[in-house]
Amino acid sequence: MVCGKLVKLRAFEPAEADALWRWNHDPDVMRWMDDGYAASAAQVRRRLEERPSNSYGDVLYAVEVLADGALIGLVRLRDAEPETGVAELDLYLGEKDYWGRGYATDALRSMCRFGFEDMRLHKISLTVVTENHAAISVYKKAGFVEEGRLRSVFRRDGRWYDQFTMGLLEGELLDDRP
Repeated sequence: MVCGKLVKLRAFEPAEADALWRWNHDPDVMRWMDDGYAASAAQVRRRLEERPSNSYGDVLYAVEVLADGALIGLVRLRDAEPETGVAELDLYLGEKDYWGRGYATDALRSMCRFGFEDMRLHKISLTVVTENHAAISVYKKAGFVEEGRLRSVFRRDGRWYDQFTMGLLEGELLDDRP
């Protein structure tokens, strides 16, 4: 378990599959994410039940609010390899009532601290649609910088969008810890 100022990151439980299914079927939540093909609630539950335990190569955490215990999203470090010290980050909050209140920033900083301190990563990378201004703001608050642009790789509403690749090196995390 990893604690921030506002959130606790903990293992995602299969019993929480209904929340994940609901988030993945909310057009506002999925606006700038690759939503792939629709899955039933039973399929989502089965995937969580069959998912291997968290390991160096793939860590999936639920984002839970410290104050009220609400499950509000997920954060993941994936494709990590000890030889390179690099991992890819995925983050989203599915509970829209918690948007814009600092929870995503706290979850991001907490997961990055975990990645750098506990996993001994050297770099954390991510991709984000260039029109996802809210997410880009969160990433920049934590110290992520734009490293490149992938042209016309994300399609939504009949239009192609670019993505930024962003990265954060060990020692660059802009943290608000005392």
